Amino acid sequence: MNSVTATQRPLRKAVLPVAGFGTRVLPATKAIPKEMLPVFDRPAIQYVVDEALAAGIEHIVFVTGRNKGAIEDYFDHAYELELTLAQKSKHALVDELKSFLRPAGSMSFVRQQAALGLGHAVWCARDIVGDEPFAVMLPDMLMMAKPSCLAQMVEAYNKVGGNVIAVEPTDTPEQYGVIAPVSRDGRLIKMKGMVEKPKREDAPSNLFISGRYILQPEIFDLLASQGPGAGNEIQLTDSMVRLMETQNFHALEYEGRTYDCGDKIGYLRANAAFALASEEYGDKAAATLQAALATAQRS
Repeated sequence: MNSVTATQRPLRKAVLPVAGFGTRVLPATKAIPKEMLPVFDRPAIQYVVDEALAAGIEHIVFVTGRNKGAIEDYFDHAYELELTLAQKSKHALVDELKSFLRPAGSMSFVRQQAALGLGHAVWCARDIVGDEPFAVMLPDMLMMAKPSCLAQMVEAYNKVGGNVIAVEPTDTPEQYGVIAPVSRDGRLIKMKGMVEKPKREDAPSNLFISGRYILQPEIFDLLASQGPGAGNEIQLTDSMVRLMETQNFHALEYEGRTYDCGDKIGYLRANAAFALASEEYGDKAAATLQAALATAQRS
């Protein structure tokens, strides 16, 4: 029997860093975790968890902080609410609430005691992830895609192994981290580097890193020794650049669109997009938005 190499091990776990303060959408996030802000009819975090599950993820690790207990409560039973709804024969709602629950032990919550950066948040999950590849999913970046963005990445990962990141074209590369490509095979791009917010004329590509990663566990040792970078924080991309010296990295230009809910206008776009995409409410949402725009234009 052929042994499975390190870069071919199946992807089972995903890390969701949810400890951030959500400062870009204050004051809405003063008392509510930004991940729990509703995007149309459900919290933003639900879309990310659904994306993970659609990709075959078996265990989700939330890296939380203080005042984030609402996230943990959301993925648990709400006995009084469920009982009240059942007594009123609102069984469809009870079933919908229960559909968000995962099997016992399939979700873990670990604290990031200080806001030391994304790299530090990922490092906090090291003992739960262990010695296997894992996904990192930034919860304020919502991907609208079929198959899900992470599912597309898993398909690519199963072909090439190593490390895979999702990218998307942008007209403003100077606002994002972008990749430096080497070669391209369809939507899969072998890469040699990443550049954070380059000058437009110096950007090595127009493909920005959109908040989904599949990484090998060797990243944890690099994060442990990683010094502060931009913003005086431990940056995940700094350790990814170091890992690139010894492991393959590919970017996948996934089929879909990213919505940045950490930004007020991005959050507005996401609400509109997911409302319009709703099978049940899409037509009514379109009519409502059109009426609101018409009213605004007349005023």
